[in-house]
Amino acid sequence: MPDLLIELFSEEIPARMQNRAAQDLQKLVTNGLVEAGLTYASAAAFATPRRLTLTVEGMLSESPSLVEERKGPKADAPEQAIEGFLRGAGLTRDQLEERDTPKGKILFAMIKKPGRPAADIVAEVLEHAIRTFPWPKSMRWGDGSLKWVRPLHSIICLISAEDGAEIVPMDVDGIKAGNVTYGHRFLAPDAITVTGFEDYEAKLKRAFVVLRADERAQAIWNDATNMAFAAGLDVVEDNGLLAEVAGLVEWPVVLMGPIAQDFLGLPAEVLQTSMREHQKFFSVRNAKTGRIERFITVANRTTADHGATILAGNEKVLSARLSDAKFFWENDLRIAKSKAGMAAWVKSLENVTFHNKLGTQAELIERMAVLARELAPMVRADPDAAEQAARIAKADLSSEMVYEFPELQGLMGRYYAKAAGLPDAVAAAAQEHYAPLGPSDEVPTAPLSVAVALAEKIDKLTGFWAIDEKPTGSKDPFALRRAALGVIRILVENGLSISLIDEALKPASAVLTTMKDVSQADEAARLKDLLAFFHDRLKVYLRDQGIRHDIIDACIAMPGNDDLTLLVKRAGALSETLKTDDGENLIQGFKRANNILSQAEEADGVEYSYGADVKFAQTDEERALFSALDDAEAKIAPAMAAQDFTDAMSAMAALRGPIDAFFTAVQVNSDNATVRRNRLNLLSRIRTVCSSVADLTRVDG
Repeated sequence: MPDLLIELFSEEIPARMQNRAAQDLQKLVTNGLVEAGLTYASAAAFATPRRLTLTVEGMLSESPSLVEERKGPKADAPEQAIEGFLRGAGLTRDQLEERDTPKGKILFAMIKKPGRPAADIVAEVLEHAIRTFPWPKSMRWGDGSLKWVRPLHSIICLISAEDGAEIVPMDVDGIKAGNVTYGHRFLAPDAITVTGFEDYEAKLKRAFVVLRADERAQAIWNDATNMAFAAGLDVVEDNGLLAEVAGLVEWPVVLMGPIAQDFLGLPAEVLQTSMREHQKFFSVRNAKTGRIERFITVANRTTADHGATILAGNEKVLSARLSDAKFFWENDLRIAKSKAGMAAWVKSLENVTFHNKLGTQAELIERMAVLARELAPMVRADPDAAEQAARIAKADLSSEMVYEFPELQGLMGRYYAKAAGLPDAVAAAAQEHYAPLGPSDEVPTAPLSVAVALAEKIDKLTGFWAIDEKPTGSKDPFALRRAALGVIRILVENGLSISLIDEALKPASAVLTTMKDVSQADEAARLKDLLAFFHDRLKVYLRDQGIRHDIIDACIAMPGNDDLTLLVKRAGALSETLKTDDGENLIQGFKRANNILSQAEEADGVEYSYGADVKFAQTDEERALFSALDDAEAKIAPAMAAQDFTDAMSAMAALRGPIDAFFTAVQVNSDNATVRRNRLNLLSRIRTVCSSVADLTRVDG
């Protein structure tokens, strides 16, 4: 079966677009082939700065012949209707079949569609893919109508089989498909004729082009780490930068240069950020001191002087960039250490809008300070220190360094707070109150950081709920889902037990009363809706830990469901209990008891909730169930009071055996009215005892 090779050779494709472009090319072409009847065994796509490549192996040499059955009008339909059907089918009247159906005699056309050569199909599919390619940004050049990310120079479209290779005839705006590509722009720019994918990849490598992005990235990392190791240093790992740099070069050449002594006093994060953002340099660290002392750059070619000229130019540009960073750092430090200190930065935030309905950044800070003081005792923090930490937590937003590098917000606040002589815990809160930013980030654990982090996130959530700017569908422009998950993780992972409504959301809502655009109507309904949002985020959080939604729902239905830490403990204990045979079978027994009881209550018009008496028991199994329920109640009540859900669930699961035995030996709906009523009240005790732990009616199974 033949193989297909496609290459689209152009000017440099932005690194950030290459991976997605390779995926899009594969999807557009392979989907088009399959829709036209050309199946294949495998496909793979690759990208370099100057080319997108697709190889398709085991492709059919032609599409299969098909026969399409098309239903027409009735045999006695008007002649005009039949003629229209014939025109659409491309047949004559004698080629139609007449069949008896429940609706009478119907005409059918059997339209034969012969198979088509692979080359014809590939040409159509590839031209359509090129003309409709979903580049984030594209351009026109010359007089043609084609739009591409950068000017497209040549196309390889080659079908190869055992008997040789065939160029697929096609022309896109004057660019004719062929079997010719080009090597490295500087090291091997001449034309290269290829016969198939293996030949293509091998010849490119000889022409100083590494086709596979992962191979380029691996080569860069190996050379960089080996070079740093030889100097007794480490390369700071940065997978995002590695992927980007691998997309900037076709023949990676790793070079290491020094950072001038003048800049070694800058914070390591400042050096790393400046070099990554402006120069795409890797940082090389001295593991003993933690300082960034050298940089690694990746050139796209070898040179006669082994990169000396390239390094000299990079060092010159880097010095200019780091001179700016040094100026920002020194100027910011001067302000932080001044008499006004970081308060001057907070004052300037009065002119920076947080949200047009929620005020300025300075007003946000004021709300955070009030709320952090309220939350402090609940998270074991000093209220005065919590308020102080909240007031300076976002001050660095006014600093020149954060203006230049926004991703350093918080971290620079920590440096500046320490320079201003503030306590370490207060300084740490400036950095840590943003955490966690992602599901893999660590949560703050220091009490002051926890207080400020909760204050910031809870203020954001209550504020946007108050102005009715909630997430809708996939849209969440203010990252409220992330904020809610952050609150959940901070509380749960720190083991903090608080009433979210009474001790956090209501105080935060009260602080918002000064905002003119915030409605105070229906506050209770609004906070209830916000709590439901937290519960939805909690389901996502617990699902990742293997706890089912129905189990969480069974726990949410219980009182105190705004204490998220206890809710998680309850759900975890119930989940573990239901993984045991006793727990799983208890659900069946509970549901059977609940169903019988509910049907009897509906039929009798009464509630059987009191009066079960062991003296009316007629069997040993009944008496054993009375005893088991007494034991369970005696264990569950103190366990629940002590918030020991594991013991409570274990005591509940122990009812499995007595309940099973009861239903095996006893007929609940006895002919004796007294016995029947007593047994229904006994079932009510089962429901009451089990429901004191969780709402088992919500558990599947």
